[in-house]
Parts: sequence; C-alpha cells; structure tokens
Amino acid sequence: MQGVSRARIAARPIVRSLGLTGYDATWRAMQDFTAARTSGTPDEIWLTEHAPVYTLGVAGRSAHLPRERSDIPVVRIDRGGQITYHGPGQLVAYVLLDLKRSGLTVRALVRRLEAAVIDLLSEYGISASNRPQAPGVYVGDAKVAALGLRITRGCCYHGIALNVEMDLSPFHAIDPCGYPGLAVTQLRELGVTDDLKSVGEKLARHLLEGLA
Repeated sequence: MQGVSRARIAARPIVRSLGLTGYDATWRAMQDFTAARTSGTPDEIWLTEHAPVYTLGVAGRSAHLPRERSDIPVVRIDRGGQITYHGPGQLVAYVLLDLKRSGLTVRALVRRLEAAVIDLLSEYGISASNRPQAPGVYVGDAKVAALGLRITRGCCYHGIALNVEMDLSPFHAIDPCGYPGLAVTQLRELGVTDDLKSVGEKLARHLLEGLA
C-alpha cells in the first residue's frame, strides 16, 4: 500500500512557477532536465512568461520569418511546428513528462494539453476548440494558444503558450504557426480580467486533472 502511495505521488507532476524568464536559459534547462532524468524522476510543469522572442521549430520555413521586426530575436529551436512569438503577458506551460511511463501517445498528449486550455476558457464562459490538422486552441477563427513539443527517449518538453494580456503586434510581422493571415487573440480581449498569475494557477489545475 505504501509503495502504491509513493507511485501515485511520483506520477503527479510538480508545478513550478518561474516568473519572467529568458527563453534561451529556460530552453537549455528543459534539455538538461530531460537528459538527466531517470525512470524515477517526477514529471514537472513549468509556468513562465518570456522576454520578447520569436521561436522557429525544426520544420520552420524562412518564408514565415518576421517582416520589419528586427528588434526581436529569432531563435531556431528543437520543437515541432513553425514560427510563433513569446512575450510578457503570455503564459507558457512547459510540460516535462515521461510519456513511456504514463503510456501516453504524442497525439493523446496534444489533445489533453488543448483540452486543459479549452476547459480553462469554458470556466470563463468562453467557447473554444481545437483543430486536428493545426494544433493549438482557437476562439472562432482566432488562435489563443499555440502548442509545440519535443520528444526524446520517450520523454517530452516544450508545451503550450496561452495569450493572456500582451502586445499582440509582433504576431502581425509573421505567419503565426505557418499560417498567413491567421488571426491571434488573447484572454483580455475576450473579457477575462484575471492576471497572469491567477490564470496560471487555474491552467495548472486543469493540466493536472487532464494528465492524471
């Protein structure tokens, strides 16, 4: 019985609130955490927001790169997907999970991450949905959350980025997630007045429920 209890505790991800972080340092920390983890390492969820940065996934195409925004750095990284923007006021939830141990497939994980955001928005009275061929969460035709993952040795990192209260203009200089003309929205424009910390606490709860 005691062993079962320990297993259940280990299976529940540890949530860490990191505040405002630099993108490069956080990305390298995720890589280091994943490289060093063992079969007994607890999963973790990191909540953060970043200084302004564009990130380009492994399949990223130069055609989608920023137009007239040389003030914001572009970092080519190791997640899937095309280009997106991170900046203050955007809540990023990095999920560092042992998929092999949990029995989750990548497709199932993507759906659970999307469902956590959809459930969070429903809590605020906002109807949202996902799109099977375009990962992320949408309110009408506008994207409110972008998603990208890296899988290595049966474990994942990166995660989902939810626009809460931020300057959306940097999105106008790119093709968000590789889709020219894709509209982007945020919780503040949808009537949510909670600050990023409160939204993060609620999203963490939905993520923990969805990953249980």
